[in-house]
Amino acid sequence: MYYCLIFLINLVIELSLFVWGPVATETSAFEIRPMDQFIITPLFSEGDLNWYTFTNQSLWMLIGLIGIILLFVFGIRKGEIVPGRIQSIAEVIYVFVHKMVLDIAGQEGLKYFPYIFTLFLLILFGNVLGLLPYSFTFTSHIAVTGILALLVFISVTILGFVKNGLKFLSLFWISSAPLPLRPVLLIIEVISYFVRPISHSIRLAGNMMAGHAVIKVFAGFAGVMGLGAIAPILAIVAVYGLEMLVVVIQAYVFTILTCVYLNDALHPGH
Repeated sequence: MYYCLIFLINLVIELSLFVWGPVATETSAFEIRPMDQFIITPLFSEGDLNWYTFTNQSLWMLIGLIGIILLFVFGIRKGEIVPGRIQSIAEVIYVFVHKMVLDIAGQEGLKYFPYIFTLFLLILFGNVLGLLPYSFTFTSHIAVTGILALLVFISVTILGFVKNGLKFLSLFWISSAPLPLRPVLLIIEVISYFVRPISHSIRLAGNMMAGHAVIKVFAGFAGVMGLGAIAPILAIVAVYGLEMLVVVIQAYVFTILTCVYLNDALHPGH
């Protein structure tokens, strides 16, 4: 609910700016449009966007992919016994995600570690790159996070039926609850299960969008306040420091929920 509220607040801000336009005075053209930074624009063409159009979003997804390759292919190609800085970073990330999958989904879940690891890296690099000046945070778009969440949802659902057959439906039937409550809990569990991809995607996109929008708002005030800009600048520093934690935490949250859903598919009775 908290993440939905964040998303709705940012939506209201953008709609209000769209309806009433920028705030302007006779002495200054004061304009704050915090949501403009999330607009997808073509880089090498003009006109409507098509599925093949190379956009700013495409560029930063490509940069993220290159960053992953540099870290995990060229960064550890030597395989030194005493690792350097880059190899140490790569090994720490690898061990961290590996332990997460093992602890939550068990030994059987390690079969799907490559997919989960790739998912974590994509989100992590997308979040971190979004903190760079003039960058584009592609993980702030539900079109991206929604597809990632939907792929996880469909994959674990198919896997649940393949591994367990109709026993997978026991995930919705709470046998430990009193019999009169089981039908009610069944409805609740079914609804919560199909809401998973929505909450999974909005949680990530909402957090990325909210933090960047707040920084943009403070930056707008800092640009017109002269000597009084010290306060919004300090606020920007504080929010930016918080965002440095949020970008990692949200990649972790998205991945750990994926592991939880995977565990439900592998062990529906647990």
